[in-house]
Amino acid sequence: MTLEINVPSIKCSGCANTVTRSITDIDPSAIVKVDLATKLVTVETQAAETTVKGAIASSGHTVA
Repeated sequence: MTLEINVPSIKCSGCANTVTRSITDIDPSAIVKVDLATKLVTVETQAAETTVKGAIASSGHTVA
């Protein structure tokens, strides 16, 4: 399934890497795309949306 998650705390490519790593830690086969301009994270994953959002939040970022 494809999820689109707004992560307003993403500021730079380092933030994008942290978010990507937190998602691939829970689903190694996930495809993650981060748009720094819109702060939108698009995730192709088999993990539940709440699990993905929880992983982002536990990496220190805000999920809107």
